[in-house]
Amino acid sequence: MSNVRRPALEGTIAVRDERRLSFAEYGVRTGPAIVWMHGTPGGRRQIPLEIRAMAEAEGLRIIGIDRPGIGSSTPHLYDHVLDWTRDLEIVLDTLAIDTVRLIGLSGGGPYAIAAGAALPDRVHAVGVLGGVAPTVGPDATDGGPIQLAVRLAPVLEFTRIPVSMVLTQMIRAVRPVAGSILDLYASVQPIGDKRMLAHPDFKAMFVDDLLNGSRLQVLAPLNDLVLFTRDWGFQLADVTIPVRAWHGDGDHIVPLRHGQHVVDRLPDAAMTVVAGESHLGGLGIAREVITTLMELGPRRQAAAGS
Repeated sequence: MSNVRRPALEGTIAVRDERRLSFAEYGVRTGPAIVWMHGTPGGRRQIPLEIRAMAEAEGLRIIGIDRPGIGSSTPHLYDHVLDWTRDLEIVLDTLAIDTVRLIGLSGGGPYAIAAGAALPDRVHAVGVLGGVAPTVGPDATDGGPIQLAVRLAPVLEFTRIPVSMVLTQMIRAVRPVAGSILDLYASVQPIGDKRMLAHPDFKAMFVDDLLNGSRLQVLAPLNDLVLFTRDWGFQLADVTIPVRAWHGDGDHIVPLRHGQHVVDRLPDAAMTVVAGESHLGGLGIAREVITTLMELGPRRQAAAGS
């Protein structure tokens, strides 16, 4: 993947408890900031090549953040999804970011929404692409593949570290044939995701993220699954900032009704159904997502003028 340009800035940031979170930044350092939360699995470079170029061309600053246990981020299991926002505050302060928009893909959705709950004065808006819904508590919904994680939660929490070690070694072993492995995965996916994974730019992005973002360790996806079987630490009704969601009508990983369930419980939210697309459909309309979010906010200026 030598044709994929490196991030404008990449490194790690010290957060709580002597841990570190790794990040990759694209675009213009002085531009409006957008934090992109990767899917499950995924890493800091799971950002479409088109959006990396858009950031440079339109003066945006897009930052991918590795969750604990992926890339160079210190392994750690949060108490709940909301707990991660205390680390996010430190990352934003360290990068001199005052206010921000967030986009969460799939498993990154809960983390993005949590930021809106915890930091309403700093978050202009949140975009969710095929985001996971709560499985416990007053906002819970049932059904879908995530229920397998719910049933296996006790075993998963106990075995996640040894399993992650095996997965890490597997990823290192398949690095030379990463493109072929991705093709094999795509061959058994629904038509929407198959089409997405066959596109050269998206294939290049996923391989770039796999080889450069996820190669050191892969505990984060297992941590995500554990956290998704717990209460998120907040209620959706408490999220006052604007949330906009995009969801494929053929999503086989997170059912469309799960996405609508979340949107219906958020005070300021709207759903766009992506016709004919499956779980990864939101990646194909990322430009529309960013354009929509940039029209929302800013929060502090609006408050000052009211």
